[in-house]
Amino acid sequence: MTETRALVLFSGGQDSTTCLAWALDRYDHVETIGFSYGQRHAVELQQRPIILNRIAPHHSHLGTDHIVDLTATLGGLGETALTQDIAITMQANNLPNTFVPGRNLFFLTAAAAIAYRRGINLLIGGMCETDYSGYPDCRNDTIQSMAATLSLALDYRIAIETPLMWLDKAATWALAYTLGGDHLVQLIVDETHSCYLGDRTHVHAWGKGCGSCPACTLRAEGWRRWHK
Repeated sequence: MTETRALVLFSGGQDSTTCLAWALDRYDHVETIGFSYGQRHAVELQQRPIILNRIAPHHSHLGTDHIVDLTATLGGLGETALTQDIAITMQANNLPNTFVPGRNLFFLTAAAAIAYRRGINLLIGGMCETDYSGYPDCRNDTIQSMAATLSLALDYRIAIETPLMWLDKAATWALAYTLGGDHLVQLIVDETHSCYLGDRTHVHAWGKGCGSCPACTLRAEGWRRWHK
């Protein structure tokens, strides 16, 4: 029987950690990829190996972790609140200024190149258009059109799975519990990072963060609804 292999876009956040657990539950060999792009919340890159080291002893099929530096690319695509020390606001186009233009397109392109080299045909990402910030590159149509484009460009089949696409944040907490029980939920609370401001000094029931940025608000509200 052919070994099933997947590459998870793993940021060190709640969503990507849930996706990693989802992939480990389904595929024979799972690798991870993360990106440095000058993000204001670069602390997520410090949390990634901590999370992987806690997961690895329980999953012998967790393989190589890859880090790709896109700082020169994404860092130069204009000022955003994810890459500059500026206030988070809504823009005239009704998108928050945390939107980094083309970020997921670059992520998927880089991930597909690594997957090609590693003999992997499946990418897994935490994109979601149910609970999200209005980012157009998180929409299902965008992701699946990228899968088709990458397959054509590489002459190599690339599929992209997004297990959280139609889940709200409360359902994402519930999925994590289904996959790994209290152990996985506590790992997400203790070690994952979502706060846009990179704050890990304030501790909440749902994890660490400023408690007021859009990422923290979404995560906290999902936790509250899950615990109703």
